Amino acid sequence: MPSTRFAAALARRHVHYGWIVAATTFLTMLATAGAMGAPGVLIVPFQKEFGWANADISTALAVRLVLFGLMGPFAAAFLNRFGLRRVVATALAFIALGVGGSLVMTQLWQMVLLWGVVIGLGTGMTALVLGATVATRWFEHRRGLVVGLLTASNATGQLVFLPLLAELTERFGWRSALTLVVVVLIATMGLVLLLMRDRPEDLGLVAFGADPAATPVAAPASPRPGLASLALAPLATLASASRNATFRILFATFFVCGFSTNGLIQTHWITLCGDYGIAPVGASGMLAAIGVCDFFGTILSGWLSDRFDNRWLLFWYYGLRGLSLIYLPLTDFSVVALAPFAVFYGLDWVATVPPTVRLAADAFGREKAGMTFGWIFAGHQLGAAAAAFSAGTVRTDFETYLPVLFAAGALCGLAALLALTIERPPAAVLAPAPAAE
Repeated sequence: MPSTRFAAALARRHVHYGWIVAATTFLTMLATAGAMGAPGVLIVPFQKEFGWANADISTALAVRLVLFGLMGPFAAAFLNRFGLRRVVATALAFIALGVGGSLVMTQLWQMVLLWGVVIGLGTGMTALVLGATVATRWFEHRRGLVVGLLTASNATGQLVFLPLLAELTERFGWRSALTLVVVVLIATMGLVLLLMRDRPEDLGLVAFGADPAATPVAAPASPRPGLASLALAPLATLASASRNATFRILFATFFVCGFSTNGLIQTHWITLCGDYGIAPVGASGMLAAIGVCDFFGTILSGWLSDRFDNRWLLFWYYGLRGLSLIYLPLTDFSVVALAPFAVFYGLDWVATVPPTVRLAADAFGREKAGMTFGWIFAGHQLGAAAAAFSAGTVRTDFETYLPVLFAAGALCGLAALLALTIERPPAAVLAPAPAAE
């Protein structure tokens, strides 16, 4: 198998194959980011070609965001049952099918089916839980760094893709932009099939940073759960976690996180800027700047989450994000006015993820943290869907996004206060992590 020979060649050069798996996952999340970010440049072209209202288009995008979030807990179960390579390749095939099918769509229900259901299910299988699974299985040391990089790749990729898609749409039409997305998805699927492996034991390795003297042992054989068990396990986790106050607070604050990022700015930014005379290419360039700042902000947040009280980190992240969203409608949308917003808001885009993951792990333990965070992430995407739908409706009815921007700022302020009500973790948990971690 190519990956076996490649792993042996890398081992002779003292390079662990886990970095290849992480790089393949990074590219996968970048590719799926193209599909997640594409709607930002498609709203206006769809309105012009098909005569659909902003609210109608936003409904399909809201369905996608809901399924993207709700798939998180079940994706963890699928990855355990079927393995990384098969699940990721299937997810990429779903997304490529949805994007490719939209090239010939003519009816609104077709957009709801393709962009809402098919792409929503596909992207849900490659959400943050994929990065967490790869980091946990393949890395004993540098695990936090890998989680931060993969988290940043997913969120930043959605933004960095936009300038290219906007340029293609403006020059050659929206179908050319989506064709590029399909090509990238298919190429990435080929890399996954060639290079992705489920566990280091499959190659006779131990996780990166584990004791090299340890003998790699394959996971013990056990009866594989049926589809009913796969569906019930996440639901049982939800029933148990929902009785915990920390879960309810993290779910609520992450709902606000999704409302104030993916659903609002990512989905409607280009249309919002168009209301002020900014061309799509220029608006998408500003989103790219936000994405670059987000990349560094997320990694910095991961470093801070190992060293400071995560409740206070969330307080500052949500509070400062709320202020930036309230500041935005008060500007004239000039380059000078938007530059501080891009930097300030961008550094905070998904900085909330590392402290939220850490607080979930502190409250529920490592064994349950993954699936529990999957449900918290579902709250994030429900918030994103609410923003995508409500912003589109408000824009259609009142021809402005300003009420939703102010509402998002106010919700961020509320989330900042809620974060401080989380029960304080034990003192040992707050201690800085060992350097090796």
